[in-house]
Amino acid sequence: MKTFVIGDIHGGLKALIQILDQVTISANDRLIFLGDYVDGWSESVQVLDYLMDLNLKHNCIFIRGNHDALLLEWLTNENPNFNENLWKLHGGEATILAYKNIDDSHKERHITFLKNLHNYFIDENNNLFVHAGFSNVKGVAFEYHETAFYWDRTLWEVALALNPNLPTDSALYPKRLKLYKQLFIGHTPVTQIQETKPISFANVWNMDTGAAFNGKLSIMDIDTKEVWQSDFLKNLYPNERGRN
Repeated sequence: MKTFVIGDIHGGLKALIQILDQVTISANDRLIFLGDYVDGWSESVQVLDYLMDLNLKHNCIFIRGNHDALLLEWLTNENPNFNENLWKLHGGEATILAYKNIDDSHKERHITFLKNLHNYFIDENNNLFVHAGFSNVKGVAFEYHETAFYWDRTLWEVALALNPNLPTDSALYPKRLKLYKQLFIGHTPVTQIQETKPISFANVWNMDTGAAFNGKLSIMDIDTKEVWQSDFLKNLYPNERGRN
């Protein structure tokens, strides 16, 4: 069995289809999606439909991203403090437009999908898959605040700042990084540090290659580290802004 991990999609269905067409996936293989399926490009509705159909054919794990949590709040209207205007500024406007002519039964299917997303997944080899991170030094099972799984940036910041020469048995080595064999995250685009492909610092792999902005969407075999990428999203959607 192979395990493939996929970065933040942000409404870019064309990019998702591109990367999956490049990879030979068997019935025994596993696809782990790291969240942020929506907000950015125009096909957020179609992305969710595609993922639900894909789940009928393949072994898929869907992680919750912060943008997916925001969409769920908007669809259910259960959060009186939800700031729609702020959401619009961060990709939500394209998602609102995408749902303009979607009927209630269709929305209910999406609500069910979004409610059933995983906050994290730990595989049989103690690899952790989470959208953003966690803050508790004892691990994800001890996290006090669920929102850390899809909002926290400190895990990636710690990995970035870590001295590569610091031995793992040092008292200064971050405890969070010792808990899992590998950690796979999205949430913070690697394009912020002028990278174009998934990159690791310590044992943290960041799969967000900026698909929401001017980057590409990526899929990686977690064992071989072979990467496949889409075209630049701005070229796939030339008449749109994405989150730019």
